[in-house]
Amino acid sequence: MNDYVTGNRVNAPAMALAMLSFLLAALVAWLSASDGFAAGYGLAAVLVLIGIVLPQSLLMANQWEKAIVLRFGKLQAIEGPGLFLVLPVVDRVAAWIDQRIQTTEFNAEQALSRDTVPVNIDAVVFWQVHDPKRAALEITDYRSAIERVAQTSLREMVGSSMLSVLLSDRKDGDERLREEIGRKTGEWGISVSSVEIRDIGVPPNLQDAMSRQAQAERERLARVLLAQAEQEVAQKFVEAAQTYASTPGALQLRAMNIIYETTKERGATILIPSAMVDAMNPGGVLGLAAAGQATYAMEK
Repeated sequence: MNDYVTGNRVNAPAMALAMLSFLLAALVAWLSASDGFAAGYGLAAVLVLIGIVLPQSLLMANQWEKAIVLRFGKLQAIEGPGLFLVLPVVDRVAAWIDQRIQTTEFNAEQALSRDTVPVNIDAVVFWQVHDPKRAALEITDYRSAIERVAQTSLREMVGSSMLSVLLSDRKDGDERLREEIGRKTGEWGISVSSVEIRDIGVPPNLQDAMSRQAQAERERLARVLLAQAEQEVAQKFVEAAQTYASTPGALQLRAMNIIYETTKERGATILIPSAMVDAMNPGGVLGLAAAGQATYAMEK
């Protein structure tokens, strides 16, 4: 149902009462004809007149509607919801205002951003009539006006924003549009609950450039992380070297551990420089090797 309809609407209760009035008129006329009661014809005529006038006098507004009633062109009352009476010929329902939340889709095609990039933006605005009197009397068609205002506000926002900001911070753009559109439509008795940007389209060549830029940025970050990891490893090696230099025993233990780990494999041949053997305790090293072989044999 359209949210802005002019004229009186015929409703089911009024039609039922009108039909009942016509039936009573027919019954009274039949009884008057049978009894020769002339005054009955007058009553039947009154009932017929009531049946004709009643659908134009007894109107009904739904729970979410308000009816703007004019009397001789001037505002008489705002009726609804439910049944209400108007005077035929004298009163007229100028508009039926739907007070439910409405949605209006709007877009901006080839709108230039602040950095002169043409973009296509689709959005939707959620609004509601909170003052039926102002909505009916101060603007001709508020639905079309809302669409025009929304498009204008969207173009103004795009023109004052960088493309990167539009793409990265849609929530801020939604809020800016809601405030701007709500400020303009508030004078018409219409409040804006929210605005949502659904899609932002950029030219294909710019999409390719942005994709390459993103790939380059990710590669740069990967290289930086790799360099940081290499730096941390080198720092650990430096610290280990300083520890071994200050504590020769730790270096010998480390060398013995390496030999032990190597002798765990069958048939392993170990070549140890003589200087390294002299620096270590040869007996201890051979004993460690024999122990390693014995442990391996036991495991088998």
